[in-house]
Amino acid sequence: MYEQAFKNIENVLFKEAGCTTELDYTEQTSWVLFLKYLDGLEQERAMEAQLAGKKHAFILEPQFRWESWACPKGKDGKIDHNKAQTGDDLIDFVNKKLFPYLHRFKEKATTSNTIEYKIGEIFGEIKNKIQSGYSLRDILDTVDELRFGSQAEKHELSMLYEAKIKNMGNAGRNGGEYYTPRPLIRAIVQVVDPQIGERVYDGAVGSAGFLCEAYKHMRGQGKLSTADMRTLQEKTFTGKEKKSLAYIIAIMNMILHGIDAPNIIHTNTLTENLSDIQQKDRVDVILANPPFGGGEQKEVQQNFPIRSGETAYLFLQHFIKMLKAGGRAGVVIKNTFLSNSDNASVSLRKMLLEDCNLHTILDCPGGTFIGAGVKTVVLFFEKGKPTKKIWYYQLEPGRNMGKTNPLNDEDLAEFQKLQKTMKDSDKSWTRDVKDLDEETFDLSVKNPDGGEEVVHRKPDEILKEIQELDKESAEVLAGIKKLL
Repeated sequence: MYEQAFKNIENVLFKEAGCTTELDYTEQTSWVLFLKYLDGLEQERAMEAQLAGKKHAFILEPQFRWESWACPKGKDGKIDHNKAQTGDDLIDFVNKKLFPYLHRFKEKATTSNTIEYKIGEIFGEIKNKIQSGYSLRDILDTVDELRFGSQAEKHELSMLYEAKIKNMGNAGRNGGEYYTPRPLIRAIVQVVDPQIGERVYDGAVGSAGFLCEAYKHMRGQGKLSTADMRTLQEKTFTGKEKKSLAYIIAIMNMILHGIDAPNIIHTNTLTENLSDIQQKDRVDVILANPPFGGGEQKEVQQNFPIRSGETAYLFLQHFIKMLKAGGRAGVVIKNTFLSNSDNASVSLRKMLLEDCNLHTILDCPGGTFIGAGVKTVVLFFEKGKPTKKIWYYQLEPGRNMGKTNPLNDEDLAEFQKLQKTMKDSDKSWTRDVKDLDEETFDLSVKNPDGGEEVVHRKPDEILKEIQELDKESAEVLAGIKKLL
């Protein structure tokens, strides 16, 4: 049912002049889903208050509640089409009344982790791109059928939503920045192994994939008490995100995974001066894939002891500072960080090795990030003691990676198994820091057994990929014909 609902929504948006990309589809689906979720949350809280003999204070005024403007119902429980606005009337209400009203909630919020703050921030940043009130009416009617009540319902919705985020990542252009392959995230979470009671942080949260997977990992740690669940809900996860679209996607993604009021802050993490970070701000676990390239203004670079135009280098300094002594991290970064000879790269490697135990480097193959065109590594480190030995693992799935052959959990199974004991193999080896060049601190991935093996694919694998690419091309052409 839910899968068909998502397809119906996308079909409607596909015909909308204001929505032209996968990013638009996800953004516009997200704000409608958020308001439907908010309505369900309000109804649930009102029911709980009634059972306790208390009166519930609704967040939204009556005219702005879902039941009033989106899908007003008759006594039979069906949508009352005499009351339900459509066409220009609906668009005018949404653009001129609803969005401005919701944006003002930011002024009322006491802290950033309240639902009021989320409402104000989301609706101050995004715009309704659905131009036809008839299209919006179809979408509202479809979303009204969705339910967020049970874990099973949330799980199904979260899987569908993750699929939409993945499509954004596969769409090329800047879509990839929102999507880190989930098998890679799961492997990183397994190695870092966050525990109940630890604070988990991602300062470049994107679509919140790391925080969602960490939540699932921590929920699976045996039978949890009510206090444990409250800790997970309210005191465990923090994320920061600069971009408006990623911000709302992160919030919606975490909500669908079970976090009722995600503590995601809409801010540029790098504008924070490192010297202002105090002990109370520090966290136990950092899981992140900071953006590559970019290039922050010189004013921002001045917040860091090692200045660089590479955004990821600034984030890495921020992460080291944000960790408590004994805190653990898994961070994705371009593999050129390991060997670049510029002053910033050398200084940052030296800082990392001296301030942290960089115990593991996972070398990822090209094509791990579909459409990104860069090779990456994952740095696993613990703050508070210097590095003595580094265990490397060279991931070689045995095939060319790409859209038709994406990374999967099985590809990373051996890495996770060997990493527990840091055992050497034909794909893994240990390097003593004493053997590093003391001027460059070069950490390049150099397998002592002879390096990377060239993988030749079988003819039937090549033919299968050609068929899949032909199918994709046909779908693209069909889509273009619809637009003409």
